[in-house]
Amino acid sequence: MAHFAKLDENNIVIEVIVINNEVITDENGNENEQLGIYFCKQLFGEDTKWVQASYNGNIRKRYPAYGDTYNEELDAFITPKPYPSWILNSETCDWEAPIPKPDINSDEVALWNEETLEWIITNNILRH
Repeated sequence: MAHFAKLDENNIVIEVIVINNEVITDENGNENEQLGIYFCKQLFGEDTKWVQASYNGNIRKRYPAYGDTYNEELDAFITPKPYPSWILNSETCDWEAPIPKPDINSDEVALWNEETLEWIITNNILRH
């Protein structure tokens, strides 16, 4: 099955749909994203914007979720920025804290404190 993300005018993901692979397969048996975009526009309107996605993250870094942004320059779906101080790694397309996350053991959890710009290590309260 093929997956396509519908984008708003700011390239924010507002919907993800699944269509049959036959729809995006050309006469030579190759996948063609433009065929899928054409199909989606026929269903939802010519003024809609679509980008192919991959459920297992094989293209565009990750499977998109509602509220993610499609970055055309990086050709990737980007999750919302978790904290103002975090920086986007343009290679992985993941947000990173300004200081690396510390190593922790299985009984601990590291939580980011934006006010102090540091990791706080605490006991894992979810552990049984």
